Amino acid sequence: MSKTINVKEYLVALRREMQESHLDAFIIPSQDPHQSEYVADHWKARAWLSGFTGSAGVAVVTADHAGLWTDSRYFIQAEQELKGGPFELHPLKVPHAPEHIDWLLENLPQGSTVGCDGNIFSVAQVNHLRRKLGNKGIRIAYQEDLIGRIWKGRPPLPRDPAFELEESYAGQSRAEKIGLIRQRMKRGEYYLVATLDDIAWALNIRGADVEYNPVCISYLLAGHKTVYWFVHKEKVPAELRQRLKEDGVQLRPYEEMEAFLKELDQDSPVLYDPDSTSINLYEALEEEQWKSSNNLIRPMKAIKNETEVKHIREAMRKDGVALLKLYRWLEAELQNRTVSEYELAQQLAAFRKAQGNYFGESFAAIVGYAANGAIVHYKPEPDTCAAIRPEGILLLDSGGQYRGGTTDITRTTAFGDSTQEQRRNYTLVLKGHIALSRAVFPEGTAGVQLDILARMHLWREGLNYGHGTGHGVGFFLNVHEAPQGFTPNPRGERGETAFLPGMLTSNEPGYYKSGEYGIRIENLELCVEQTSGESGRFFAFEPLTLFPIDLKLAETELLTQEEKGWLNDYHRKVLKELTPLLNDDEHDWLAEKCRSV
Repeated sequence: MSKTINVKEYLVALRREMQESHLDAFIIPSQDPHQSEYVADHWKARAWLSGFTGSAGVAVVTADHAGLWTDSRYFIQAEQELKGGPFELHPLKVPHAPEHIDWLLENLPQGSTVGCDGNIFSVAQVNHLRRKLGNKGIRIAYQEDLIGRIWKGRPPLPRDPAFELEESYAGQSRAEKIGLIRQRMKRGEYYLVATLDDIAWALNIRGADVEYNPVCISYLLAGHKTVYWFVHKEKVPAELRQRLKEDGVQLRPYEEMEAFLKELDQDSPVLYDPDSTSINLYEALEEEQWKSSNNLIRPMKAIKNETEVKHIREAMRKDGVALLKLYRWLEAELQNRTVSEYELAQQLAAFRKAQGNYFGESFAAIVGYAANGAIVHYKPEPDTCAAIRPEGILLLDSGGQYRGGTTDITRTTAFGDSTQEQRRNYTLVLKGHIALSRAVFPEGTAGVQLDILARMHLWREGLNYGHGTGHGVGFFLNVHEAPQGFTPNPRGERGETAFLPGMLTSNEPGYYKSGEYGIRIENLELCVEQTSGESGRFFAFEPLTLFPIDLKLAETELLTQEEKGWLNDYHRKVLKELTPLLNDDEHDWLAEKCRSV
């Protein structure tokens, strides 16, 4: 049975449930009860229903329309996956904007009812729906999990074992971290944590419940005497359970989170984050018992301590060696045959695994050859991917999860001849990457103020790219970590958060010519203190990623002396850090790639 036929059958079943529940529309996002970026298969409802497998997007179904909203990173992928099916693509004009709500306002009559699953919709999301749709008298019903009724053979929740991240890696004990959280709570308060990476950081726990993110599906409720961890108990080995108990952490069944809240003393306020707490959990308590709070863990997690930075540097060396072996292998293979994009991704994972302490990819490798490089979040599939030839441009964006850190690197490489246009655009991207990496800025500077440095050279030529310039990166955690980042959007946490020493952030400007090629250059940058004086503290960035930037595509005459100096300094660092780990042939290869310009 074809995917299109399946999707049509699923829609018929969903509309039948909507009619029985008196719903005029139903919203199906790509999210779980923890507001995770990557979700376990159990919660991939939008992908199951629509056939669109991208990580970001929202489906809306009415009696006579099925729409899919996603941003520019996924336009090409969505067009391909929705082709011939009943879902219509609605390209977002602004990334992450809730434009499906505007569509509902325009297309639903007054007095309609819109449904959503209250287990996965956050308090903030439901309140936003109420504000927007309520103006037209449209009601929100969030008690209905319609997808759960019709999804036959739905994957169960994962039961992979949790394990401890030793203090020698984390740099802080579990007891220390719990103490820091309690310092931010008033006497008698509880703090509810739903975000999986925050829980993993607080407990020095890692897991394998979610693809690419080493987290464990759970909730955390921190009190001043006891911390309650709501998790499937069989996932926690006996020895770890005992150590948690010694640190004042009690285990409770994952399914009992809501019931436990209802049993709390009514005089005990519960701090919660409206952006990550589901509306169904919220309704377990009276409204006055809840106390809206900023995320207490995120600002601490974002600043990597000295121990973490030490291990991240080692992870970068491992990653650099793995990439070196991959590109040498690819160059040798291309002399005799083509290599598929999928095979290259598999080979890279094997080289990373050989470095030791490797736990898998930090995201699905983006191996985009020629026109596929213009698909920002392209994922090669074994049966449909392109064959890489000894000509054209290859964009490779990949990352690894090591016990000592999370990596994320993009390189764009030329094989054979390249056009003047390609070289010029590559150099514009490179100039932007260098400008951001060389930035020196006063304390209090946020990502929205720095983003222009990466784009200004492209803008002067009337060019741009549709994604943010950078995101925070976790420590053996989520590759996309809040709060900081580089973005032109002045609204939102990523653009508003001021940089502080210890923050690890990607620097990844790009340019994409649809149907022809893509360019992106990405390093991970550590924020460091540069100087302190009468004008206050000034910060800068140190690139931690260790792999050469392709020089074949660079028009060096377009680079200033300062830009050439940065490039030469960076390549000297790469050569110095990786040389002790290489044999003579590998060193010679690297030395050529790191030659002075």
